[in-house]
Amino acid sequence: MKKTLFAEFTAREGAEDEVARLLLDYTRKVREEDGNLAFEAYTKAADPRAFWIFEEYRDADAFQAHLKAPYGAPFNAALAPLIEEDMSVLTFIDRLG
Repeated sequence: MKKTLFAEFTAREGAEDEVARLLLDYTRKVREEDGNLAFEAYTKAADPRAFWIFEEYRDADAFQAHLKAPYGAPFNAALAPLIEEDMSVLTFIDRLG
């Protein structure tokens, strides 16, 4: 069964460009993962400090492999001081039908 989620966080005032740069680099790496089906990053049109990421993985094993990828921890460590939350807020979702 596919593993699908939204991740969201808010860049600190003035950090949105650096967050976007980090996120674009991370996006390229995640999209190359064998089990990744989608990784799309967005900002809210009315608030470019608000970031939303739609992620989809082949299954739970592919998601676990994503969590263990060697570039994940460095990305999160670089992101942490740039965002208002302690970490990305994850919402797991299931498709209807």
